[in-house]
Amino acid sequence: MTGERPLLGFGLPVSGPWATPDTMRHVARRAEALGYASLWTFQRVLFPVDGGLEPSHRAVLDPVVALAYVAGHTERIGLGTATICAPFTAPALLAKAMASLDVVTGGRLTVGLGMGWLTQEYAAAGVPFERRGARFEEYLHCLVALWTQDPVEFAGEFFTVPRSHVGPAPLQRPHPPVLLGGSAAPALRRAGRLAQGWIGSSQQDLTRIGACVETVRDGAREAGRDPGAVRIVVRGVVDLTADEPAGQRRPFHGTREQVLADLDALGAQGVTEVFFDLNLSPRVGFPSVDPGEALAYAEDVLDAFAPAHWGR
Repeated sequence: MTGERPLLGFGLPVSGPWATPDTMRHVARRAEALGYASLWTFQRVLFPVDGGLEPSHRAVLDPVVALAYVAGHTERIGLGTATICAPFTAPALLAKAMASLDVVTGGRLTVGLGMGWLTQEYAAAGVPFERRGARFEEYLHCLVALWTQDPVEFAGEFFTVPRSHVGPAPLQRPHPPVLLGGSAAPALRRAGRLAQGWIGSSQQDLTRIGACVETVRDGAREAGRDPGAVRIVVRGVVDLTADEPAGQRRPFHGTREQVLADLDALGAQGVTEVFFDLNLSPRVGFPSVDPGEALAYAEDVLDAFAPAHWGR
């Protein structure tokens, strides 16, 4: 546990009416100027009419396309996916897309991956829902082989790559950092065992995140890896208020001072990075929200928590 305040990133506008090219470009440039460490996107393939998803998932831009767009309008800020459902895309195709994105962004990419859980999306992708865990683990091995071997050859139960050259290689070596989602204990250990870290979901109990951190690090220890090098990334849906809320307060709901204290509390539990994702906020990403009002609130949040202003 470091006890240091985590790095702070920001969710790129990708969901709902505010997800326009102008707003994406503006938010990306503003976040970079204010010292934010990273910009993040997420994937939603379908919004089933009977799926029970939040309204913010109804219309979501492709995560890779959105990052590629803002990459050309920024210079330094990190870019990440949180997350892409890996099994929906063949490993060779995802490896090519991510290697290309890493090259054109100058090595700023973090690849956040998950298994997905929505059966309707699996059906639409033409991928069996059964044995998801085994498929996903083999997928990760195949992905790393595609990034690190030249020529590459892979023959598994689920995926095959004939002996081939697949350049260009990613700019980051041996490959861009891979972070895994998931909340069950096997998924947490997998993130420490096979990847460079873990991304918590918006539904994670942030008051008990330390137990998840330790399970991830246990996975790293089991694989003979340095548990202290594991990245722990948390998505935060901020509800910024002028006055302190009455009654029981949830993390990231309250005044600037309260939210900064929440960041410090997460750092004390071992979290290394947090990104504020307003796409999932009813004040921003829901279909009924006016895009101008959404951007105005996002500006308030960006300014209030700008890392460049910490300590002032």
